[in-house]
Amino acid sequence: MTSLFAHQQGIGPTIVLLHGFGGSHGVWAEIGSQLADTAEIITYDLPGHGASLEVEGARSPKRMAEAILADLMERDANHVHLVGHSMGGAVATLIALSAPERIASLTLLAPGGYGEEIDATLLRRFAKAAQGDEIRACLAAMSGPGHSVSERSVADDMTLRARSGQMEKLAEIVMAITRGGRQGVIPAELVTGLAMPVAVVWGVLDTVLPVSQADNLPARFDLHLVPVAGHMLIDEAPGLIVELLRGILRNQANEPGSTLTSP
Repeated sequence: MTSLFAHQQGIGPTIVLLHGFGGSHGVWAEIGSQLADTAEIITYDLPGHGASLEVEGARSPKRMAEAILADLMERDANHVHLVGHSMGGAVATLIALSAPERIASLTLLAPGGYGEEIDATLLRRFAKAAQGDEIRACLAAMSGPGHSVSERSVADDMTLRARSGQMEKLAEIVMAITRGGRQGVIPAELVTGLAMPVAVVWGVLDTVLPVSQADNLPARFDLHLVPVAGHMLIDEAPGLIVELLRGILRNQANEPGSTLTSP
């Protein structure tokens, strides 16, 4: 079996970062570099993406979660701070449900799986985009008004799609996650049972996964709404995400019995 690709940097408590559909570990470069002074950062290419293109489990978030969890177990990674964006948020939630004893905290950025509504048309268009102008237009449509799509984001997506077989795999995945123009929903009663700290960040202007889906979240979840942001929170609100994760690390370090040093 082909191994999952993971990029590691830093030393300290482990933060695991999971990208969304059509992305790669590279989307986390800015956030990961800012957190590497206080934590070990593991950023994956999800199954069916980038260097994990041939990994089994690319057909559904559930299978992706199984693959990531198996890799974390091989690494003997415990008490990790798990972060997921969009489809990666659904994957992160499913990991937390499957192995809650391994998860110190869960941070979800406009997560998939919390409501049926999804802009399937835009995601299918994104899956087919191969040229720079097409990719930039899709990323702009996913972002809030006025957000300038970076050349790095476009270049990363072009590099991803240049890999042999990647376009076909993206087409396969997007059809699976938007079947019938809707997305699968993680049962609310399961989500309510999550015992670890859970933070959620959602752009108020998100058109891919509407912010109204946050209404379904358990009341105890720490919800952060970003007024001018759309769906691409990693690029639109990196500072907020970094500060949120730094705060989560500080809270853990200050818990009674913790052996960590507060950053």
